[in-house]
Amino acid sequence: MKRTPLYAVLVLLAATSASEAAADDGPGPFGVTVTAAATAETVRVGALFAGGRHFCTASVVHSPHRDLVVTAAHCLDGDTDDLVFAPGYQDGGAPYGKWRITRRFLPDAWDEDSDVAFATVAGRRGEGVEDLVGGNRFTTGTATGATGVTVTGYPDSRETPVRCADKPVAHSRTQQRVDCPGFSGGTSGSPWVNGDGEVVGVLGGHEQGGATAGISYSVVLGREAARLYRDATESPSA
Repeated sequence: MKRTPLYAVLVLLAATSASEAAADDGPGPFGVTVTAAATAETVRVGALFAGGRHFCTASVVHSPHRDLVVTAAHCLDGDTDDLVFAPGYQDGGAPYGKWRITRRFLPDAWDEDSDVAFATVAGRRGEGVEDLVGGNRFTTGTATGATGVTVTGYPDSRETPVRCADKPVAHSRTQQRVDCPGFSGGTSGSPWVNGDGEVVGVLGGHEQGGATAGISYSVVLGREAARLYRDATESPSA
C-alpha cells in the first residue's frame, strides 16, 4: 500500500522503507526513479502532515480561489483536524510554508474506483497557495497511455521527494498503472502529470495505490472525479 492510514499517523513510530529514488519529466528513460530536484514543477507537489509526521502526498491544482490541492481519498478519510500541506517540502524544511487544510471533498462512500479527493488550504496574508507555487490543471477524460506522465511523491521514510516518468497502461476499465520503483508508503496522492502540465492521475485506487513499491495505480479520472472537482471549486473559499 502507498499510504500510511490517517488514523495511524499519530501512533506511527517507524516509517516504512523506501528506495533512494523519482524520475524527471524530461527525456530520461521511463521507469527510472530519482530524487526530485526543486523546480517550478516539483514545488507544486508537497507532503501532507498530521501530528507532525508526513504520511501522504498532495499537489496544487488550478482553481478559482487558488487554494486547492488534490490527493487520494484514503489520505483524507479520517477525523484528524490538524492536517497541513507543505509544498516543495525538502530535507525537513518547508520553503513555501505549511498551509492548514480547511475543507475536504471526498466521494460519498468512496472505493478503489473513486479514490480521489480535494482539500482547500487557508490563505496567508491574502495570498493563496497557487499564487505562491502555481498549480497544474486537473484534467479528466484522458485516455490511459495517451502520453507519458511524471509521478512525484514523498515516501514516509524520506525527507525529500522522489520522481519517475512512465507511460500508464490499463489495469482495468477503471484503473491505470505505472511501473516505477521506490514509490512506497507515503506516496499515495502523488500527481501523475503529463507534458502539458495536466494532472491525469492520482496515485491511489487499486490496493490503495499498490501493494509493492514498484507498481503504482490510479483511478481513471472520469465523470465522478470531474463532479468532485466542480464541487470543490464552486464552494466558497474558507
